[in-house]
Amino acid sequence: MVDTGELSDRAVAERAGIGFSAKNCMITTPEYGSYVYLAEMITNIPFEPDVPIEDMCGSCTKCLDACPTGALVNPGQLNAQRCISFLTQTKGFLPDEFRTKIGNRLYGCDTCQTVCPINKGKDFHLHPEMEPDPEIAKPLLKPLLTISNREFKEKFGHVSGSWRGKKPIQRNAILALAHFKDTSALSELTELMHKDPRPVIRGTAAWAIGKIGDNTYAEELEKALEKENDEEAKQEIEKGIELLKAGMTK
Repeated sequence: MVDTGELSDRAVAERAGIGFSAKNCMITTPEYGSYVYLAEMITNIPFEPDVPIEDMCGSCTKCLDACPTGALVNPGQLNAQRCISFLTQTKGFLPDEFRTKIGNRLYGCDTCQTVCPINKGKDFHLHPEMEPDPEIAKPLLKPLLTISNREFKEKFGHVSGSWRGKKPIQRNAILALAHFKDTSALSELTELMHKDPRPVIRGTAAWAIGKIGDNTYAEELEKALEKENDEEAKQEIEKGIELLKAGMTK
């Protein structure tokens, strides 16, 4: 079993002596650092227990210091509600405080692993069949805005990032375009704001238009506000209008 089984993968791995639970809450192994997949097999074979591995973090706090949202509140203590890996998988409007911190991430976050000194120099490229396809792992953003359910399933259905459906990925793509202030995406974002059936996508697109800051789209935001019926989406359009106004006064 893996991930969704009855056992807690990390707790079992720690007790089995595979690795120790680091300050970033990752099981970290001497051979590969935290770049490992964890899975379990239940058996009645009487294996001799392994010796648990000693904590190797020492006084290092790089993962805590680098966490973009402060989700690692203490060594080994994670506030999952603030973790970007969790936030990228939610389906609603992303809280304002996290929108700039999510950056260009579409799914997940590896900051606490990439800064870990134990992971430095570890070669984990041992299985070619498990290497990510760059076009899947880091796809172009604008095509994601109009991708159909069928296209999404065909292109991303085999990867873990697809399990929540396309809406979180599309919302995150909109936020990433706002992060880059990509003016070339304004027409697509305007189309979403006016015509997408999902309030989260309409509202996030409106916020992104305001964040990108092209004043020629102020009228489009006003039009969208007049016809919008969803209260949360209305609030997002109003935020977009305010962002544009704030940009005009700079």
